[in-house]
Amino acid sequence: MFGRLAPPELNVLVLRDTDVVAHGIRQALAEATPEERPGLERAAALVEQAAAEPDAALLARWVRERLAAAGHEGPVDSVRAVKALREAAPGIGLRQAVQLARDAASHHP
Repeated sequence: MFGRLAPPELNVLVLRDTDVVAHGIRQALAEATPEERPGLERAAALVEQAAAEPDAALLARWVRERLAAAGHEGPVDSVRAVKALREAAPGIGLRQAVQLARDAASHHP
């Protein structure tokens, strides 16, 4: 028999561009007037906070956002949530959707 013996593993790539944003803010801070500095320093702190967020938390937020956009209001790891997630992101397989839903349930917002 030909084909796969085991289902494919879940491969998710989390892309971050906080380093690019942080660099831009640092450049702006170097040229900032005294009036601009407080806002830019606050922006720099927010970028640092976002950069420190773990990948699992970003994936959980992504799942919750997809479910909210689909109108799902129940538990994120329910059968209905998995179905809604697959409808919201058609390229996700059943096994992947279940894993994402379980991971999202374990990370509370």
